[in-house]
Amino acid sequence: MANEVLKNAEDKMKQSINALERQLAGIRTGTANASLLDRITVNYYGADTPLNQLANIQVPEARMLTVTPYDKSSVEDVLKAIQVADLGVNPTSDGTMIRITIPQLTEERRRDLSKEARAEGEQAKVAIRNIRRDANDALKKQEKDSEISEDELRTLETQVQDLTNKYTAEIDTVCDNKEKDIMAV
Repeated sequence: MANEVLKNAEDKMKQSINALERQLAGIRTGTANASLLDRITVNYYGADTPLNQLANIQVPEARMLTVTPYDKSSVEDVLKAIQVADLGVNPTSDGTMIRITIPQLTEERRRDLSKEARAEGEQAKVAIRNIRRDANDALKKQEKDSEISEDELRTLETQVQDLTNKYTAEIDTVCDNKEKDIMAV
């Protein structure tokens, strides 16, 4: 039962890391990356639909993305969704395809994006700490219900803290790598 609490906490912490990596993928760097458009949804026949389900997204050049909607009548809706997403890009359309040129980032914009990445990292750390608190509460309840001894509780709380430290360090590594990627000219 107590090991189940630890396993559950570790699974949730892994999910937090995966969620952070998805969030950071949406923060653009100086080069084109199809994941930049992952968070965009398009109002398609009254339903918000992820862009990657409505269109083929390609990277023909280092600083250009092309978006080709499967349904040609949705080109204007896709164009509008990209413009509203506030990605700092200016998409253009030729009626069948949307071209997105990724501009060179200024030093100030790079710093802003680095701060944004750090903020995402802090949110992930808060999630990790909340998972730690929930795991410790579950363990204390087991000790109160006499399912585990006080000594086992201390040992398990130490293991939960070790997991927390491990995943917090992993968040720092992921954020450092993204920051290096953003700051690279």
